[in-house]
Amino acid sequence: TSSYKDFPSPPLMLRKKIKTRTLTLDAVDLQWAIILQIFMLIWYSPVEHLTVRNLTFRGPLEELTEYAFLPLLSSVEQLISLDGSMKALTLEHVCNKVYYFNQEILYRQFSEMDIANLTIADAYMPHMLCPNRTSSFQYINFSHNALTDELFQNCGTLMDLKLLILQKNKFESLRKVSFMTSRMQSLKYLDMSSNLLRHDGAGVQCQWAESLTELDLSFNQLVDAVFECLPVNVKKLSLQNNQISNVPRGVAELKSLEELNLASNRLADLPGCSGFTSLQFLNIEMNLILAPSADFFQSCPRVRELQAGHNPFKCSCELQAFIRLERRSGGKLFGWP
Repeated sequence: TSSYKDFPSPPLMLRKKIKTRTLTLDAVDLQWAIILQIFMLIWYSPVEHLTVRNLTFRGPLEELTEYAFLPLLSSVEQLISLDGSMKALTLEHVCNKVYYFNQEILYRQFSEMDIANLTIADAYMPHMLCPNRTSSFQYINFSHNALTDELFQNCGTLMDLKLLILQKNKFESLRKVSFMTSRMQSLKYLDMSSNLLRHDGAGVQCQWAESLTELDLSFNQLVDAVFECLPVNVKKLSLQNNQISNVPRGVAELKSLEELNLASNRLADLPGCSGFTSLQFLNIEMNLILAPSADFFQSCPRVRELQAGHNPFKCSCELQAFIRLERRSGGKLFGWP
């Protein structure tokens, strides 16, 4: 087994021998101090995209003390604050077996990195710190972790962030998620799918980033009140697999909305488009619709595609009338009986 002493600071000649720009490491199981040394080696090499999968880092308490673990972290923090070739770092399937140290020290190393893309996925990560200074992050993927509503609250340094993926975490409050984005001036895409999100309404105000145009809230615990807490400029919205039974009229004015996915909810009828005047694509598959209202096409004249398969349609005069209207309107129905 290699020890920290067996891996001294990498010599300059070794760095010069690295020519690749994309490097992938798999099944890495080392002491965390050694992993940091390897990272220091790569930072000043030509490598621009580093991916590490199935990473296990170790280091019992006595070794961390003996080999001055915290000073090493400090040196790494100084290193990553300087210019390097690295543009993207991806860590996937991470197992932490380092015990009894302040994890915020580790989070700080990642939050201050001067790179465009950062992915830490499936790492059991419960928290991440807001960068101390204006960050260069444009893409962050923290999917499949243990992050909560406290992430990036009152954080004003992620002004260049465009894509944020937080699926499969432990977020609960849609309102807090909206406030998390409120100071992200460049955010275009947000994925909050497969969390525990709820929004009960009751006049609670939400505040989203005005730049946000694509939002994924699928596989959560949202009900009808979600339409009181949506970004006003959203163009593509997924609410698939929630608990929505009705789309309230006159609540949401989403004039830019072009695509709406309401599949696998509890809808008994098609929603109207009074608040969605630009809607072109609607998915209401796997709901509880027996016979859709014939006035849908008057309310939604711009809809070009309507997906409605796997609903318990009941053959009736109303359903026949709806299908005849659809044929005259020029729209496209998918999944009809």
